[in-house]
Amino acid sequence: MSQKRKIEVVPYNPTWADMFEKEAACIRQTLGYNCIDVHHIGSTSVPGLDAKPIIDIIVVVKDILQVDQAEKEMQALGYTARGEAGMLFRRFFYKDNMPRTHNVHVFEQGNVEIDRHLMFRDWMRNHPDDRKNYADLKQRLAEKFTYDIDSYCFGKDQFVSEIDTKTGFNGLRIVMALTQYEWDSYHRLLGNPAQKSEHHFHFVLYKGTKIVCAAHVEFLEGETAVIRSLTTDGADKCHYYEVYMQEQQEKWISHKKRKLL
Repeated sequence: MSQKRKIEVVPYNPTWADMFEKEAACIRQTLGYNCIDVHHIGSTSVPGLDAKPIIDIIVVVKDILQVDQAEKEMQALGYTARGEAGMLFRRFFYKDNMPRTHNVHVFEQGNVEIDRHLMFRDWMRNHPDDRKNYADLKQRLAEKFTYDIDSYCFGKDQFVSEIDTKTGFNGLRIVMALTQYEWDSYHRLLGNPAQKSEHHFHFVLYKGTKIVCAAHVEFLEGETAVIRSLTTDGADKCHYYEVYMQEQQEKWISHKKRKLL
C-alpha cells in the first residue's frame, strides 16, 4: 500500500515563479505547435499567499486530442498522465518527485475553465483580505485533514465558490459529480440513485456556481454508449441547458471513441 501524501501549507516562496517559468518552457517545447499558452495558476501563483508547494499550471492547446499523443514526451519530463481526472475535456498530469512538485491541467482554447482559474488567481492577487482568509482556511484544513487530500480540497469548495461569484464568473462548465453538493444536486435533478461502476458516469452542469443540469451516461458493450437520463430544474428549461449538456455529452462520447445509441 502506498503511503498517503502529507498535506503541508507553507509561506509563499518567491522561487515558485522561477519554477513555473522553467517548467513552462519545457512544456512549450514538448507540446510544440499545439501549445498556445501556459499560465501559472493556483496559490503558488499569488505572491504573499500560503500554499502547498506544488506548482499548478494551465496549458492552452489547439487540439486536446493531440495531447494524448504526447503522453510519452510528457513522461520524459517526469510527468504521470491521469486523463481527464473528473473534468470533461481536460488532460491532467502530475510530477511526483517525492514529494509532488507540479500539476499540469491542459485545456483546449475556449474552455471556460481557463478563464475561471485566471479570474480566481487575479482576484486573489488584488484582494489582500480574501488572500488572508484563504490562507487561514487552508492552514486549518491542512491541520484537520493532514493525510486526506479529498477532504482538504472539498473543504475549500465553498470559499472558492464565493470568490468565483465575486469575480463575476458565469460560464457553463461540466464536471463529474464528486462533491456532496454535486451529488445532492444530481439526485435532486434526476430523482434516482446513481449506478456506480466503471461503466456509469454522472455529470453536473454549472452555470457560474449554480448547478442547473445533470446527466447519466453508460458505456455498453461493443464500443457503444447511451445517455440514460438528462434533465434540468423546471425554472431553467428555457435556458436550453439540456441542449448544451447533450451536445457536450455527445462530443465527450465521441472523444472516447464510442458510438452513441
